[in-house]
Amino acid sequence: MSEIAGQTGLRGTATAVVHESYAFACMRCGHGWEQSYEIEHHTDADGQEFVLYVADGRVVPSPLSRPSCQNCDGHVVRIMRAGQVSSVRGATERHHAVPPAGPVEAPQVPAPEPGEPHHWHLSDLLHPFQRKAG
Repeated sequence: MSEIAGQTGLRGTATAVVHESYAFACMRCGHGWEQSYEIEHHTDADGQEFVLYVADGRVVPSPLSRPSCQNCDGHVVRIMRAGQVSSVRGATERHHAVPPAGPVEAPQVPAPEPGEPHHWHLSDLLHPFQRKAG
């Protein structure tokens, strides 16, 4: 079947309408989005079948022919089943929650007695990084 975009006068003559949703991911900038389409099946005066893709009430080119990124206009776009982008966004929000930052308390290290050389041990160096139990 061929596609004919921009012909709004044929919208009421569809023989069948199929609802499809796709997820897209740009391989150039990483932007992801989802879009739902009404795919209207039509027959022209010569008996040739064609489809119109309708998104948000507008006839648009087929998303499968040459998709472009909504963010950077790149044309290297991966097409996936619907729900892929939203599930990845949800997973990253759950797993990458960062606790709020607060003041860092540095422990007080007693100064060595004058005249006594200090021998450093690994535990002395790691002491500020150890967690307190509790």
